[in-house]
Amino acid sequence: MSEPVTMARAINHGLRRAMEDDAKVVVMGEDVGKLGGVFRVTDGLQKDFGEERVIDTPLAESGIIGTAIGLALRGYRPVCEIQFDGFVFPAADQIITQLAKMRMRSLGKLELPVVVRIPCGGGIGAVEHHSESPEAYFTHTAGLRVVACSNPADAYTMIQQSIASPDPVIFFEPKRRYWDKAPLEEDPARWAPLHEARVVHPGEHVTVLAYGPAVKTCLEAAGAAAEEGRSLEVIDLRSLNPLDIGAVVASVERTGRCVVVHEAPVFSGYGAELAARITERCFYRLESPVLRVGGFSTPYPPSRLEDHYLPDLDRILDAVDRTFSW
Repeated sequence: MSEPVTMARAINHGLRRAMEDDAKVVVMGEDVGKLGGVFRVTDGLQKDFGEERVIDTPLAESGIIGTAIGLALRGYRPVCEIQFDGFVFPAADQIITQLAKMRMRSLGKLELPVVVRIPCGGGIGAVEHHSESPEAYFTHTAGLRVVACSNPADAYTMIQQSIASPDPVIFFEPKRRYWDKAPLEEDPARWAPLHEARVVHPGEHVTVLAYGPAVKTCLEAAGAAAEEGRSLEVIDLRSLNPLDIGAVVASVERTGRCVVVHEAPVFSGYGAELAARITERCFYRLESPVLRVGGFSTPYPPSRLEDHYLPDLDRILDAVDRTFSW
């Protein structure tokens, strides 16, 4: 294990290691080179690997992904940075109609090993279009793998595993966790598989499912609940598509209660898919309905109001309390 590093630095280390291991790995995006990215995640990479492998692109997300598709078809492994979550939508056409479909369209003959890194979520006091949670758009798109790291250790391993994947990966990074610190695991033999969920807080009474920025909030809720005599089992899903449904079912069948937490609006959010699957698989073991805690059905609010919009400890604990009222 290494010394503790921030999540931003962990992703940087992961990118660096992948680029050292494979000369076909290229990093591209707006300001990723000389500036090192808005959050300095790619800091120093252009200096060490050159402008042909760390490419400052024009401000054109559709062009970034379209170019990455062409590079992937020529044998490269592009890692594209979308500067902020709300900026990915101009690239939606390329991601949904080309990147996700090409392998099936070619009857499996073509691989598109493209990683699309998307800083996601709120909590940094940003302006409009800088605090979105667009994961449901991409989990709904067949042909894409979708993962979300929640801590530096996972960020380091998951970015490398995503780059090694033969399929396109949408890689969500919680921007308000960029400065959290943790040690990294350098030995690949000890890494968890990319699409495996993890129990990050064992418990007995309620299963709490989360991913990305919400995991830390749920861990705080578990600590507060313990003071009241309630034991929450917090599961970090890590992978949204494919979903490790086995780990989810095993926990819910044991606890009989489940709360799903994410920053995206609850209506048609990823939590709806989780609730449906859990109800199908665990119906006779549930003591109460699966409850969801998330953003409201409004556009993301101005920064002064985001604390009211984002799921917090009180809203999570309120949902936990409601699971015991049935």
